[in-house]
Amino acid sequence: MRDIIDIQSNDNALFVTGQCNNRCLMCCQPPVTCDDIDYFYAKNLQLVETAPKELPEIGITGGEPTLLGERLFQLIRHIRQCLPDTFIQVLSNGRRFADGTYALKFSQVSENHAIVGIPLHADSPLLHDRIAGVNGAYDETMLGLYNLAANDVDIELRIVINRQNYQRLPQIAYFISKNLAFVSCVAFIAMEDTGFTLKNKEEVWVEPLEYMAQLQEAVNYLSLLDFDVALFNLPLCLLPYTLHSFAKKSISDWKTRYEKQCDWCIKKSECCGLFATSQSVFDGLNPFIS
Repeated sequence: MRDIIDIQSNDNALFVTGQCNNRCLMCCQPPVTCDDIDYFYAKNLQLVETAPKELPEIGITGGEPTLLGERLFQLIRHIRQCLPDTFIQVLSNGRRFADGTYALKFSQVSENHAIVGIPLHADSPLLHDRIAGVNGAYDETMLGLYNLAANDVDIELRIVINRQNYQRLPQIAYFISKNLAFVSCVAFIAMEDTGFTLKNKEEVWVEPLEYMAQLQEAVNYLSLLDFDVALFNLPLCLLPYTLHSFAKKSISDWKTRYEKQCDWCIKKSECCGLFATSQSVFDGLNPFIS
């Protein structure tokens, strides 16, 4: 993470802790065991105080931000005080919001000016928990989603596509439509080839070309039901034309790279590119040249 807030950047985020209560098989930033909350809390208060007042959006990420407990609310209050017009995005596994009081407090301090990005790994407890690396994670995450929705908190549901869940993308889409229709957005996310993905590569790595049929079915289904659907971290040349409108320039500007062949691509300026931190490059890159 960077140590400055840059209004020209597409990614201004406060890194609040490297600790996490999940152990996701494809985590791009494996959790730390040291207590780093005090250090990052003090640092982030200063970052907020020096941020441009016209900053449109700021993220809160980790690790797992809710491990800050009440301090998460104090940080959000500080943002609201210093940057009253800045929208807040919190990335969380959602489990702490299974506590209804905690979800209510989050709603109150965020003042309907925030969204929480929460991963759903599967449409079943067994598979979700296997990917999350913690038994019982599914039940807590689902309850957290319902508690946030009951308090009118906007939710971006995130599905990180991996070898464990890619064949069930259509079923996950159906599950969302029946059980989580209140979410503000559904984002399908390609993996970053770093962190725990390297350690668990045989279990989790899958090339986008392998799951394109399932992805297209899932996106088309949700889109027809008027869900706001987004595709993150997927280069345009790997997607069928029908999915281009869903693709976002989602990779942080300081983590983006393009292959040499991308220099000739007429869609380069519209494309998210690749992770500079990834150890491998997706198969099938094919620049648009006319």
